[in-house]
Amino acid sequence: MRTIKHWIGGRETAGESTRSGPVYNPATGEEQARVLLAERADVDAAVRAAKQAFQTWQDVSVVKRARIMFAFRELVHRHLDDLARIVADEHGKVVSDARGEVIRGLEVVEFACGIPHLLKGEYSDQVSTDVDSYGFRQPLGVCAGITPFNFPVMVPMWMHPIAIATGNTFVLKPSERDPSASNFVAELYQQAGLPDGVFNVVHGDKAAVDAVLDHPDIAAVSFVGSTPIAKYVYERASARGKRVQALGGAKNHAVVLPDADLDYAADQIVSAAYGSAGQRCMAISAVVAVGETGPVLVEKIAERARRLRVGPGRDERSQMGPVVTGEARDRIAGYIERGLAEGAKLVLDGRDVTVPGHERGFFLGPSLFDQVTPEMSVYRDEIFGPVLVVLRADTLDEAIALVNANQYGNGTAIFTSSGEAARRFQRDVHVGMIGVNVPIPVPMAFYSFGGWKDSLFGDRHIHGPEGVSFYTRAKVVTSRWPHVERPVEAHLHFPTAS
Repeated sequence: MRTIKHWIGGRETAGESTRSGPVYNPATGEEQARVLLAERADVDAAVRAAKQAFQTWQDVSVVKRARIMFAFRELVHRHLDDLARIVADEHGKVVSDARGEVIRGLEVVEFACGIPHLLKGEYSDQVSTDVDSYGFRQPLGVCAGITPFNFPVMVPMWMHPIAIATGNTFVLKPSERDPSASNFVAELYQQAGLPDGVFNVVHGDKAAVDAVLDHPDIAAVSFVGSTPIAKYVYERASARGKRVQALGGAKNHAVVLPDADLDYAADQIVSAAYGSAGQRCMAISAVVAVGETGPVLVEKIAERARRLRVGPGRDERSQMGPVVTGEARDRIAGYIERGLAEGAKLVLDGRDVTVPGHERGFFLGPSLFDQVTPEMSVYRDEIFGPVLVVLRADTLDEAIALVNANQYGNGTAIFTSSGEAARRFQRDVHVGMIGVNVPIPVPMAFYSFGGWKDSLFGDRHIHGPEGVSFYTRAKVVTSRWPHVERPVEAHLHFPTAS
């Protein structure tokens, strides 16, 4: 049985770990590896390595840091398919979807390659007589990332390339469900010329998370996961003086107006709802059919969902893979049963799907509920699986009110041919990321990713310009170089421009 170890100080190590957890192949249901679960001593070792590396890395020129990022970018691109297969084997998503995940992570690496431009400061000449003022940003120190299972390459890459490029060192605690990609990324960083200790990986469960949140030498923590854990991470880490960005859960709506192209909308919604078996924080999980669109739209979605081919991620014919664990499969199936009990109409039931030759795999087919109301648990809760619910609204205003009443504010989309309706929607919804005829409005790397309400704890979004801001702090210098032959007299009044 393969053992997945930590990566600390430029090498794999078992450290002080005495516990381990299973890593499954979701397509077969078989345990394919064991991953070591870090103790506090292992987190301490990773932070020590990062702290030591920071002493020299912070002084490496911004141009040299960019060159390492360029080299890392080329290595990730060269090994794109290798990373995609690792993700497919441990997460379960199909290889084509995993490849897309790596590419979206790579875009943040490319953004970080421009760090010399991104860290340019500001300069104001002659703000007062013979006085100049200028500002610049410096790294924080040791930063940490705690990342979820659903994007084992992309989400960490929303964090560590920017943190490292801005001069910090990094400790990553990835999900213990699919840990291998993070070690592979560490090897690529080393090949790119990144000094040992700048990037470290500790695997583990809650014990490792708490050790990260409590560690006095960690300056900042980035987190992506469920809302209850995001709130826990934010409160515990910020109480210890750390800078924190904690991205939580979602219930992303797609509002479909009567003037929309319903065939186009149905195609996009099926892709956004069932891609990666619904295990995306930006998945569409609730459709709001406005006016008379409901019956026709539901039938079009059901027709397309029935045709989806469910199978193992390594099979190029598969369009949707399994969910990540047997526990996740059973939890999602429980929500389907609950939706029936609450009175929703089950148009499509994915619980009975079997994949020949993979009967022990963690498979569910697409499920579709109609006639759902806001009080039902299948609408209120983030199911995080291939379950789509359809609600009805009479008007656009009613649809907007429905979206705004939801506790989450991560992403939403509107399907319409009306520019006026789209503009009103994007201005009035209380959501951080909005798509107009785009079902998964994940911003490009040169913008920032983040939601509102219970989808974000902290004041900065992730990657993009806000990512650079998060991983640095500002200094402002006011300078005067007086002429020696004209000494400046001291004054006790508050300085003002003159």
